Amino acid sequence: MDALYPRLLVTRFADCFRFYDAVLPELLGAVRQKGDESGPYANWDVADQAVLVLYDRAALAAAVGTGELPPLAPPAQDAAMLVSRVADVDAALALCLANGATPVTPATDRPEWGPTLRSAHLRDPEGHLIELQSY
Repeated sequence: MDALYPRLLVTRFADCFRFYDAVLPELLGAVRQKGDESGPYANWDVADQAVLVLYDRAALAAAVGTGELPPLAPPAQDAAMLVSRVADVDAALALCLANGATPVTPATDRPEWGPTLRSAHLRDPEGHLIELQSY
């Protein structure tokens, strides 16, 4: 049973699909279970547990009756962040950047967060904030 997993609602489905399909297998060992870049749905699992689902924002808006609302809020602080523990933050960051991510913060040692913690922050093609960390 998938107890809880992120479902990202995206406007740029094909771009986000290509990004996550390229990086999730190497970063997490995730395997795509369903979907392709044509959308509106795709999901990746690790050990038969969902770790990420992409869903086309317009398709969900149609299903829940919010199609008349604006798709994005005005600029504001992030409301959520995907965090992934990886073996090598620098290598994981390079992989993500090579596949269309936008850098936010470089790989940095963060002893104030944990004695051996290293992290980097980036945005996926839709702008979702991602933290890569090792400890």
